[in-house]
Parts: sequence; structure tokens; C-alpha cells
Amino acid sequence: MSTAIVPLAEYLSTVYEADCDYVDGVVEERNAGERTHSWTMSLVASDLLTRYAPSGREVLIALRVQVSPTRIRVPDICLTLSDPGEEILTNPPYLCIEIIAPEDRVTRLAVRIQDYLSMGVPNVWVIDPVTRQAYTATPEQGLREVKSGILRTGEPVIELPLNGLWARSEEHTSELQSHSFISYA
Repeated sequence: MSTAIVPLAEYLSTVYEADCDYVDGVVEERNAGERTHSWTMSLVASDLLTRYAPSGREVLIALRVQVSPTRIRVPDICLTLSDPGEEILTNPPYLCIEIIAPEDRVTRLAVRIQDYLSMGVPNVWVIDPVTRQAYTATPEQGLREVKSGILRTGEPVIELPLNGLWARSEEHTSELQSHSFISYA
């Protein structure tokens, strides 16, 4: 994307092939679109929908979140405790989730996390499907690696067991390999 300054109204009225972040007038591409990233995002969203949508939570994929007057982020997944009542979130979701793509850079990810926390998002999860590591970030504790095998928020508790996520990911990869003419070796 260009580093030319784009007015917020123009960004909001433009359709991007893959939605982009808007950072202080600059449209920034998000790293997404690869199979591993997409599959992990699908697994996480499916698990959260199954567990929490029946209780009125909303699980939203790639929804614009206005984290400040001059910044809009597009988290891979966010969860609200009820119907947010708006097309672009201006009130903090309860949880933002980022799935790390191979091209992601630590510094850019750190800024994204800080944008969510500064907005008032109380919980941020970061999942790396390649290394099978996961992290939580909260305003009180900052970014911490999850060693328990379960991503978990405070009250109200939202949980995502990582072992189930990794097992489903392996099953999918094996299934793709068995039905493909392409060698994954």
C-alpha cells in the first residue's frame, strides 16, 4: 500500500480486497490470506461460536475496530459480550485475537496489541499456528506466553483449549495431504 495520507472518510468508503488497517492516515495491509492462517482463524472462530454464541456472545471475523480517532484495526477475530449494535466497533470488544502470519513482524504486532489495550480491550490473544505458541495480553499483565495449554480471559471467563486446536489442525493437514496430488513432504 501507498504511504500517501488518506482521509478517514475515504478509507471507510473504500472496499479493499483484503481489508486493511488505517493508521494515522496511512492504509496498511494486514498479513492474511494464507491457508495456515485462514484455517487457524476458522478453527478458533468455530470453537468460540460453538461455546459462546448460544449465551449471547458475538464472535466477529475481520471486523473494523476504531481503536482511536485516527486508527482502525481489523483483528482476525473479536468477541463481544452482546450485540455491539454498530457496524464498525467504536466501543472496545471484550477480546481481540490475532493469528500470526509468517510475514508478521514483532514490532508491528506489539503496536497492534497496544492499540487494542489503549482502546480499553481487556483481553488480547495472539496465536502462532506454526510454532504452536499462544500469548495473552491484558492491561495489568502485558504480554505473556500461555503455558497452561488454555487461552483464558478473566471474568467473564472465555476459554480456548489449545490442544484441541492443534489436534484439529493436524487432522486437517493430514486430510489435505491424503486427498492431494501435491506433496507436502
